[in-house]
Amino acid sequence: MVQSIKVVALFVLTALAEIVGCYLPYLWLRHGRPTWYLAPAALGLAVFAYLLTLHPTSAGRTYAAYGGVYVAVAVFWMWVAKGQRPDRWDLIGRAISLCGMALIVLGPRGK
Repeated sequence: MVQSIKVVALFVLTALAEIVGCYLPYLWLRHGRPTWYLAPAALGLAVFAYLLTLHPTSAGRTYAAYGGVYVAVAVFWMWVAKGQRPDRWDLIGRAISLCGMALIVLGPRGK
């Protein structure tokens, strides 16, 4: 159980690092924010890449499972950072994505 919590926390941190790394250049390009936004964006993407190396499963499985967590965190980010409250379809999509992630990460593996 503790291992599962650690894996999920690592996925969430990885998603947050990627979102920060992509959101700051978006603000710079689309909303005229200062150029210095690019420095923490680059750091966020570097942290994202590093965190991906810490996941306990193979790279392909990690990327596939990460996609589900990314969707869930992005919906949360939309609410917190953009003030756009998720509707039921956002929440249903998030739940489906997390179920897919759980199947990929926690599913039994034949050896």
